[in-house]
Amino acid sequence: MYAEASTWGYSRQQTYSALPPGTVFHVKLSRPARRATLVVHVAASAGWLGLTLGLLALGITATTTGAAVTVEASVRAMKLFADWLLLPVAFLTLVSGLVLSLGTPWGLARHRWVYIKFWLTLATITATVFALRPGVGSAVTAVSAGGPLPDAGDVLFGPIVSLSAYLFMTVISVLKPWGLTRRGRRLREQKSAGQRSVREKSRGQKISAAAQKPVDAERASQTA
Repeated sequence: MYAEASTWGYSRQQTYSALPPGTVFHVKLSRPARRATLVVHVAASAGWLGLTLGLLALGITATTTGAAVTVEASVRAMKLFADWLLLPVAFLTLVSGLVLSLGTPWGLARHRWVYIKFWLTLATITATVFALRPGVGSAVTAVSAGGPLPDAGDVLFGPIVSLSAYLFMTVISVLKPWGLTRRGRRLREQKSAGQRSVREKSRGQKISAAAQKPVDAERASQTA
């Protein structure tokens, strides 16, 4: 979820970047490929956000209801979503975001907001694997054995943290704050220096050509 148009991406209005177009493994993405990847990325990101909202709603239901049947149904539904949907959607978001970052002028480490979103996405996926899923699994085990929900944090903490991270990443995707990283500034300075060199060389060639014209005219008149 990092290099998106509107909420995640690369749009026509964002081509003002002074940085050169990006490549993915030295292959420049075509415009149709960028758009297709953007669609996949936005859809996956929205799906990830929706799953997290659903998990939070189920977790709140499990911790506030007094009916054992409802608690068990809620935690089992959470386990189903966490085991079969959450990680595939999360990894699809990560991979499509990487392709967009590397294949467009945004880059992965050129803008601070993109760089921060990348690491936040990795941290959220890691928390999903090592905290959210095990917590939901332990809750299902306890409830299935006929006992109460062991700890409300098992089914609430993970979705709350994930939802907070997603909302933060959405905000910085829209605002795109903090400017360039050190690497981004260096690359922009290198490109600006190269452009100045080309302009100076072109100007020198024009001056040389203008100075040569009177000489050629004088030689032509002498020959005549």
